[in-house]
Amino acid sequence: MSDTAPLIVIRGLSLGIGQADGALLPVIDDLGFSIRAGETFALVGESGCGKSLTALALMRLLPPGIHITGGEILLEGRELLRLPEAAMRKLRGGDMAMIFQEPASSLNPILTIECQIGEALALHLGLSGQARREYAKELLAQVGISDPARRLSEYPFQLSGGMKQRVMIAIALAARPRLLIADEPSTALDVTVQAQILDLLQNLQSEYGMALLLITHDLGVVARMADRIGIMYAGQLVERAGRDAFFSAPRHPYSRALFAALPESARHGQPLNALPGQAPAFTALPSGCRFANRCAEKKNDSRCLAEAPPLEDRGNDTWVRCHFQETEDPPAAAAPGMERAAASPPLSSEAIFSTRGLHVHFPVRKGVLQRTHGFVRAVDGVDLDLTPGRTLALVGESGCGKTTVGRALMRIIPATAGECFWHGKRMNPFDKAEAKRLRQSMQMVFQDPYASLNPRMNIGEILREGMLALDAVRSEREARERSAALLRQVGLKAEHARRHPHEFSGGQRQRIAIARALAVSPRVILCDEPTSALDVSVQAQILNLMQDLQAELGIAYLFITHNFAVVEYLAHEIAVMYLGRIVESGPAAAVLAAPAHPYTRALLSAVPRIEGGREIIRLEGEAPSPAHPPSGCRFCPRCKDAMPICGESYPPMTSLAKGRKVACWVQETG
Repeated sequence: MSDTAPLIVIRGLSLGIGQADGALLPVIDDLGFSIRAGETFALVGESGCGKSLTALALMRLLPPGIHITGGEILLEGRELLRLPEAAMRKLRGGDMAMIFQEPASSLNPILTIECQIGEALALHLGLSGQARREYAKELLAQVGISDPARRLSEYPFQLSGGMKQRVMIAIALAARPRLLIADEPSTALDVTVQAQILDLLQNLQSEYGMALLLITHDLGVVARMADRIGIMYAGQLVERAGRDAFFSAPRHPYSRALFAALPESARHGQPLNALPGQAPAFTALPSGCRFANRCAEKKNDSRCLAEAPPLEDRGNDTWVRCHFQETEDPPAAAAPGMERAAASPPLSSEAIFSTRGLHVHFPVRKGVLQRTHGFVRAVDGVDLDLTPGRTLALVGESGCGKTTVGRALMRIIPATAGECFWHGKRMNPFDKAEAKRLRQSMQMVFQDPYASLNPRMNIGEILREGMLALDAVRSEREARERSAALLRQVGLKAEHARRHPHEFSGGQRQRIAIARALAVSPRVILCDEPTSALDVSVQAQILNLMQDLQAELGIAYLFITHNFAVVEYLAHEIAVMYLGRIVESGPAAAVLAAPAHPYTRALLSAVPRIEGGREIIRLEGEAPSPAHPPSGCRFCPRCKDAMPICGESYPPMTSLAKGRKVACWVQETG
């Protein structure tokens, strides 16, 4: 591969944002890299560093107001920046294509899948009629969608997240492009679906010989997919290296800081090395090194702050933008630091909140009279125990019922059956006063902080709203004082209370969501994927904050997630959920070290890891519909170890060693 000419070459690419006075504010500065046919180049960095803008610049799809101010982009020797728009339209989707970050917003909700794939086939291949339909079916089958003829007539809302991402890939591959740009193609997907998507990209790349530009912040995905890596910070490449060289010895201080911020089981009980502060705003870029204000390794303040370092060749195809980076510097793969102070012992080892036999069934109504024709069994008999000062992680694929469990416990949606206990006392689901007390004792941090914060209210009003509604304070003045204290407690400033949600970064908004949950002094917090869309460095800040608050206040967490790295680092207990039921539970260390259920083993095998070396257990197809669950064990249709009894009756929950429990006939008969 090293002897072949690059398929695409980017040299000195610079972008600027137009200002009211006509000046251009620099955003991306002197960016350069190349990708060969069949090669994967991963572009890694925090949100806002310019990764997606780089991809849009290559496609010449920059939003209004952002301009290319310098550099060149050569695709097989053709200078793209000089091509007229008509020629670029032929290239887009033809020689080069892009998979956008959010398939739900990239697919047209009012057009069928056939219309959206057919548009690309008509434009680039001139296909029409039956030939176009047959090729669209072939593309869907190629990307792993079962029953493609039926799916062609469906709309995006009828597809799961993984299937929408596959449709996006099918559209991008319609004309077999030479260059494929994938912008965070697996960020919000479950580990099993993520593994399927990454396998698909690798297989298609091998078949077509495509060059792949992969934009991501997941270093596990990078380790699995990339041939070469570019680390981006504040609009600049700060390190460019081959995969082996990068993962054996990251050279730039920012690269090492990313490794130090990774959560893993070996760091359980220790603070993660979260980067202090934030990346500089493009309106206030420093004249020297852009990373200097957050760098723990700078050796000469005057030079780092005054002189911008160039990107220099350090040998072994490694380029680094740092004044004082030495070739013999060791990697920082393990986070240094002192042991975190142990959490205050809980007042009792007994569960503060429990649920037994929780069911949430949604009726399926049809016809003019909207008669009930069945039920979606979203949650179908769940037992959970939450203990003060400890974290229970609830994990599983999308659609398994995790979020529904959390919403039912909060009484945001009604439970169909089951019992809840507070300090061992059964709760009355119809008692409004008891429900109000529960709301004060239990709070929820939602997955998307921007969607869960009222954009019309400032942060102070958002924090005070819950306190006043639940009578947690005696006066407006006390509410204001508590709001200021809460903001300081989560690492923000009291003056931030006057700002609105859109004025904060994603990590800061998540801190505000946590502060809102803490506003009424809860004993239990339900966290629904609170770090799923965050960068590694911001995620480390949030996880440190959550552990500190738990140690200080003795809060019990129910942590709903599909990120097993976070589970390994944060959780004390784990419950694995599949199609509405718990299939395995127990102490997190024991379950993760020796998973007993085939589904748990498949989930853990699919997690992308930096060290690699783990064989992936590939699950066939997708989970069955909860409206029509299979008889017997619900995992049976996808289980390679299934026996006849598995399809006949659901296995009982069996106790194993080290406090573990598993619902599996294989364990019973073994």
